[in-house]
Amino acid sequence: MNVMKFGGTSVGSAHRIKEVAGLVTQRGKNIVVLSAMSGTTNTLVEISEYLYKRNIDGAKETINKLESSYMRTISELYSSDAAKEDATREIKSCFNYIRTFTKDIFTLFEEKEILAQGELMSTAMFNVYLRYELGVDSVLLPALDFMRTDKNAEPDAQYIRQKLTALLEKHQDADLYITQGYICRNAYGEIDNLQRGGSDYTASLIGAAINADEIEIWTDIDGMHNNDPRFVQDTAPVHELHFEEAAELAYFGAKILHPTCVLPAKLNNIPMRLLNTMQPDAEGTLIHNYQTPKTIKAVAAKDNITAIKIKSGRMLLAYGFLRKVFEVFETYQTPIDMIATSEVGVSLTIDNERNLDGILDDLRKFGTVTIDRDMVIICVVGDLEWQNCGFEAEALDALKDIPVRMISYGGSNYNISFLIRKEDKVKALNLLSERLFR
Repeated sequence: MNVMKFGGTSVGSAHRIKEVAGLVTQRGKNIVVLSAMSGTTNTLVEISEYLYKRNIDGAKETINKLESSYMRTISELYSSDAAKEDATREIKSCFNYIRTFTKDIFTLFEEKEILAQGELMSTAMFNVYLRYELGVDSVLLPALDFMRTDKNAEPDAQYIRQKLTALLEKHQDADLYITQGYICRNAYGEIDNLQRGGSDYTASLIGAAINADEIEIWTDIDGMHNNDPRFVQDTAPVHELHFEEAAELAYFGAKILHPTCVLPAKLNNIPMRLLNTMQPDAEGTLIHNYQTPKTIKAVAAKDNITAIKIKSGRMLLAYGFLRKVFEVFETYQTPIDMIATSEVGVSLTIDNERNLDGILDDLRKFGTVTIDRDMVIICVVGDLEWQNCGFEAEALDALKDIPVRMISYGGSNYNISFLIRKEDKVKALNLLSERLFR
């Protein structure tokens, strides 16, 4: 059994839903994970922002507009009156539930309940289409019945496996299983979510729970490309990636895959495949635990980076200095991307400036602090074991005419990263493609 995850654009219209339905019914007995229809989650966030501000009229107007959009999709999607009635009842139930939050105090808990409605609506509509229009004996497996996080907000793998296995056994004669991505319950039974991009994570967790043959991530692009096609011409899909390579690319800017989803599949040795809903016969990208030796696979870029340099004469031969620096970032719950050290200073990067003022104030206790904003991390991924002579030199030589603020090499066997100015990003991506792939 495979797990097949489809993102918001793949189910973003009546036409797309029909295409996905036709695709999954040809593939046998699998678990299909769906995101909310494209644009829905953003609109639900907008509704929540109105409710936080107690702008009830703004919230109601936005709710009505989104509901009208769903009603149009229903009229386009179904041919039978019975299907239209069933789908309309399901969708109106969700929107009426959202409207109940316009009457009471609104908090983060209520927002998460509102955000969950997007996936609940897309899966309900999809299941109705399969059953009424295609005659498929599909079963809707509510993610809220089996997907749960523990008290540390980490997925409860044992609980997920136990509950999901019981649901599958209960409906073992079904042709197809449908469930929601992204949403879950927390350790206290409250509706929660796996954060943005969490549908990928859901698919990976389900795959690990049932020991799937393969986890398929379907999007609107034919696999992970060797560079960003928005800025570089003639990019090509990467045929195979090691899990670690895929994780590096996902973290450093390849938006096709969410970084968190890699670990469950990797640990359980379940291959992942990135496929294109628009070109279902395309090979896509296979991700597994096998490394292609002595090969550079791809380049990615991560924007909105801030570089921080702490210079201190007291650092010379002083143990504990780096610990104190790291504790500052731990206090403000701000992760570090890159780091470089010398005898008199340390440079590092962050991608979130939310707590920057507090971080800088605390760091000034240790030395002189300077920052560089609007930076970009360029990440080159492949077999970068230090014994492989010349690979890092190839990347460095490609960027010989571009000022490089920092270099990170050796922290991983799979990447070398460069920190450059935002205005040099497109040139750097093209130079790397020209040198490494052409």
